[in-house]
Amino acid sequence: MIIGSHVHFNEEQFLGAVKEAVSYDANAFMFYTGAPQNTKRSKINKEYIEKGLKLMQENNISLDNVIVHAPYIINLANKEKIESWDFSISFLKNELKRCDELNVKYLVLHPGSSVKYTKEEGINNIIEALNIVLNEKYNCMILLETMAGKGSEVGSNLEELKTIITNVSTKIGICLDTCHLNDAGYNLDNFSNFLEEFSKILDLNLIKCIHINDSKNVLGSHKDRHENIGYGTIGFNNLLNIVNNSKLKDVPKILETPYVNKDDNSKELLYPPYKFEIDMLKKGIFNNNLKDNIRDYYK
Repeated sequence: MIIGSHVHFNEEQFLGAVKEAVSYDANAFMFYTGAPQNTKRSKINKEYIEKGLKLMQENNISLDNVIVHAPYIINLANKEKIESWDFSISFLKNELKRCDELNVKYLVLHPGSSVKYTKEEGINNIIEALNIVLNEKYNCMILLETMAGKGSEVGSNLEELKTIITNVSTKIGICLDTCHLNDAGYNLDNFSNFLEEFSKILDLNLIKCIHINDSKNVLGSHKDRHENIGYGTIGFNNLLNIVNNSKLKDVPKILETPYVNKDDNSKELLYPPYKFEIDMLKKGIFNNNLKDNIRDYYK
């Protein structure tokens, strides 16, 4: 099973991300190259790359299973303020360059929100922007993420993603998100049926990453609120079937589930669940005491 989680790109940058992944017994991981909500970016430290790659080799983690997530501030769908749209294009180019520096092959991108534009106009704006970005050559591939359909989000159905992909000049891929799919209205009770539906619209080979998240929301709610594995409306068995699906066995699965709160009466989220959720999925047995076990481990 190729499985890991979101990790932090901290003071030790790439090396710090690898260390955190190793601490969770992961063989895949995903990170932002800076804060997802702002444009502040530190220079890539090559020494940390070399040390990180060495640590990955020692722990049998392949570069094929490392993902970068683009920051949320990039919105290619809204062209209302041309300077903001141009900035999104410029910043996305910069993120791709940073991925190339880090030797990372995949950058996950939220397609964007059309805001005051129609969905069709938003899709056309995304296509135009991606063709501008990808006019330059990068080793890193952009993966469009399936979205929940919150507000004016583009990419909550496969047909929208197909329109974008078929009109972009170079190959881009797809990142499935289980919470987003559920909230968008795709029933994951039988994942094989979903893949069959997917294959009628898009090539299965386009799927290069899967975000494994349970959902706090009912099917088709369009809300996008992640839940810990087995504690949401998708359920443990459905998520277990997804991570074990033979058609996607070589695709890295990345957990983005929420940190666990200090206690049942606290809203303070302190403890990363990933070591325990990865173990639970590897063993294929749901842990009813997951949150208490996590609290005990980190206290």
